[in-house]
Amino acid sequence: MGITNSNKVINMERIDCDGSLKVTLALTAAPDIVTNPTDIALVLDRSGSMTGEPLASMKTGAKTFIDIISESTGGQASGEIGSGSRIGIVSFSSTAVQDTQLITSVATLKNAVDALSAGGSTNHADAFTKAISLFDPSSSNAKVIVMFTDGNTTAGAPPAPVAAAARAQGIIIYCIGLVGSDGVDVGVLNDWASDPAATHVAVTPDTADLEELFAELAANISKTGATNIVINEKVTDDFVVTSVLNPTVGSATMLNSTSLRWTIPELGVSAPESATLEFYVRHVGQNPGTKLVNESITYSDTEGNVVDFPEPAVAVECDVVVNPEECPLPVDLTIQSCSDAVVVDTGDVYLESMGTILQMDVTVKNVCPQKRVALAVILTEVDENGTEYQRGTKAVTIPAHSYPSCRDVLVKCIKFVVPKDLDVSGGSTQTMCSPRQFKARFIAHNIDSDYRCCESVLTL
Repeated sequence: MGITNSNKVINMERIDCDGSLKVTLALTAAPDIVTNPTDIALVLDRSGSMTGEPLASMKTGAKTFIDIISESTGGQASGEIGSGSRIGIVSFSSTAVQDTQLITSVATLKNAVDALSAGGSTNHADAFTKAISLFDPSSSNAKVIVMFTDGNTTAGAPPAPVAAAARAQGIIIYCIGLVGSDGVDVGVLNDWASDPAATHVAVTPDTADLEELFAELAANISKTGATNIVINEKVTDDFVVTSVLNPTVGSATMLNSTSLRWTIPELGVSAPESATLEFYVRHVGQNPGTKLVNESITYSDTEGNVVDFPEPAVAVECDVVVNPEECPLPVDLTIQSCSDAVVVDTGDVYLESMGTILQMDVTVKNVCPQKRVALAVILTEVDENGTEYQRGTKAVTIPAHSYPSCRDVLVKCIKFVVPKDLDVSGGSTQTMCSPRQFKARFIAHNIDSDYRCCESVLTL
């Protein structure tokens, strides 16, 4: 009812210790008629007192009613009433006629309304009887009668017992009254309609108000999806919210580094509607593991919908990171305020040859605690014939870690300088930026070991 779907997803299954991920909140709401298909008998007064402007205004209102029901059931694009709901037209004067059966074609329903002409007396009992007979008792659809009239009963049997019998069968009755030439008894309409009368009866003396009354009634029948939605999201202490994007519906505000609020004035009020909010979080905790992203999320709306969001979790891997080579020391520069230009002597940089700096990362798998690791990197360059040429070797000591179990160790930024004058990719005819082929080989082993050679003397 109201909110038909809620979801919360993240775009990553695994992140590094300082990694970020996107969180998406989603809601879908729909008028109640979408999840509870409804059969509606639209009963229209065409007695003689409706001649002229009243009849024209009623037709406009009735067609607006049909359009709103079609839109709220998701069938507007196809020209059909969707989601299993149907409308039938009954008109009455001295007697009542079923102008259509319960159907879904918007065009057919509107044509039936447009074909009505005024004349004769007012037989409400026969109108209720013909409306009741439209419904299939075996159907699970909700059943609604919308009675429009501009006057009191002047023909036929008393209508109140017929209306009471309809209500006893579970049929909901709405009444719209136009104060016509012979008046409308509001008390009688209240007696016919379902309780409470305040939401099931509407009366106006002005034909100009009819379209609005029909529209409001259609919205009442289709019911509101959700209004005044407030969602409060708080992420766990291991994460911080870094940015919040504009949602597709409503507005979102960061309350602090770990919480935000999403508000939506209305969703799915007149037609099925979805809304999404995307925001980014970053892991700031120090420990690895599978972690829930949100600590809590609360939902509220005016209609009292109960909404549960999933609780996605992400695997966080806090690998040991070693930087065997520091970056060059920076040169500090200061520019005074209002200076248009500055000249600074930043020292000497010796350019020995043109070339390339190769920078590589490598992950050493399953390094056990309290053991240093020796890592060697051998770089060769390959010419067009497949011959390899040495371009350098580096040896790195990876410090021991103190985690309780074996860990993967990420070794970052291993640099090799390969000058242009060592290029064997194609000789001097190649351009400065011609491709060069390299091969890197890695060797790693534990430095610390409890292995000892056998020192005992074997005596035979």
